[in-house]
Amino acid sequence: MARVKGAMMTRKRRNKTLKLAKGYFGAKSKHFKMAKQAVMKSGQYAYIGRKQRKRDFRQLWITRISAAAKLNGMNYSTFMNGCKKAGITLNRKMLSEIAIHDAEGFAAIVAQAKAAL
Repeated sequence: MARVKGAMMTRKRRNKTLKLAKGYFGAKSKHFKMAKQAVMKSGQYAYIGRKQRKRDFRQLWITRISAAAKLNGMNYSTFMNGCKKAGITLNRKMLSEIAIHDAEGFAAIVAQAKAAL
């Protein structure tokens, strides 16, 4: 069998990593060994960040709903319990959008939730 030399694939692999590390500070964007470590760590941060973004947005929506419910004389947990009992199946994202953009509409939802309790 013919001898296969790996220089081309090694160079491609290294260039791919260095391309991902473009813009990193100092040697992290120039030296393969440091770039490889930085790219691996940034990949871990990106993976974790995709999970945290979902948590952060849910927390934001809950905070907004809570603030709007307090303005209408209810706390968050009582409001959500009333919504469930009233059969209001809007998710937290939509409830927070209604609370921001349509205060009267949100007040009507709170009234329905109060009536269901």
